[in-house]
Amino acid sequence: MPFPADYKYTKEHEWLKADGKTATIGITSYAQDSLGDIVFVDLPKVGAELAAGKTFGSVESVKAVSDLYAPASGTVTEVNGELATAPEKINKDAHSAWMIKIALKNPGDLNSLLTAADYEKFVAEEGGH
Repeated sequence: MPFPADYKYTKEHEWLKADGKTATIGITSYAQDSLGDIVFVDLPKVGAELAAGKTFGSVESVKAVSDLYAPASGTVTEVNGELATAPEKINKDAHSAWMIKIALKNPGDLNSLLTAADYEKFVAEEGGH
């Protein structure tokens, strides 16, 4: 399962794609695969303040509800409204079905995230694919 090399990852299975002082956040294909069919996504509103490592929403699947953890601190600038009516887009392509975009408060937060290679190794050790 290839993970995009230009993304950063968390051990809670979120991805982050930085673009200057903004970042796009979603969950990994490994996460959606583990969750099964996603039926609901609870996301913050534009303007919400996120703190790195803290929950910012949840994903509900036919199996369970899982919290979403912010990979970096920042202010929500955009929410993917399509997921409110079509959460299954995450199952189809988790790495392009972004959830939120944030203005990064501290770009240094990104230094603590995993590279694609590190994340792939982490998933393999966790008993993944």
